[in-house]
Amino acid sequence: MKKLLAVTSVILFPLTVLSQANHKAFQPISTKTLSERWELGLETNRGTFRLTSYKPFFINAVKWSNNPNQLPQSENPVYSSTEELDLKSYEATFQLSFKTKIAQSLFSGKGDIWLAFTQKAFWQVYNLERSRAFRELNFEPELIFNYPVDFNFFGMKGKMLGFALNHQSNGRDIPLSRSWNRIIFHVGLERNNWSLILRSWIRIPDKDDQNPEITNYIGRAEATVTYSKGKHSIYLIATNSLKIKDNHGGAQLTYEYPIMEHLRAQVQLFTGHGETLIDYNHRQTTLGFGISFVDW
Repeated sequence: MKKLLAVTSVILFPLTVLSQANHKAFQPISTKTLSERWELGLETNRGTFRLTSYKPFFINAVKWSNNPNQLPQSENPVYSSTEELDLKSYEATFQLSFKTKIAQSLFSGKGDIWLAFTQKAFWQVYNLERSRAFRELNFEPELIFNYPVDFNFFGMKGKMLGFALNHQSNGRDIPLSRSWNRIIFHVGLERNNWSLILRSWIRIPDKDDQNPEITNYIGRAEATVTYSKGKHSIYLIATNSLKIKDNHGGAQLTYEYPIMEHLRAQVQLFTGHGETLIDYNHRQTTLGFGISFVDW
């Protein structure tokens, strides 16, 4: 525990000093609108094949779990582990995510096609017994069609509609392999400092199903809510199985505050099922501290 605190202090102390030294120079967080993120109008169009941020881009120097998944299980017995993994409650995590527009001005000159990729990593860096190995890596490529719209919905302004072909997997061997494919439908709305993206999906059937009940745990829909004011930024990503009985899902709440010109400190809380693919049917609560790099 002392080593963990020492490592975390070494990482975060210089950032705190810089934050105090440059506090007066900070400007309020400039959160991108949906039009800016997805280039929905002529004034925000940046052309094709330019890398831009997609989902949150961050590093958590330390993340604590109240219930590490020591024995990953699946409803398919072939993909159930029989040996405990000897995981520590503390680890480091990071997420990289970007997108690029590969076609534009489709269907009445407004529709765009994007290619996106997200990678999440969970690193047992404080676990000497496991040689500081990566516990889980999740890979998520997507092909996204997006179309700008303009409508009002309960006081919010509808800005975009679309769908995506989505694959997510962890690249592991039996029995720890997990993957699924989806067709995802989305709508984006915003109002003042708020934005809301709703996503719902249809899972594509898989003959060799590694995680048969994944939609009953991770869910069938997702809501991403962001709010920013001044230097403060909060976002919530929540999934739900949409079942009245035996309802499951997960929620991740993140608070960000600027510590340097383009760098933010963050606190991230998750509770529920499906923080990673290997944990799709495992419930836990985690708390992470780290830094965020881009306004996604």
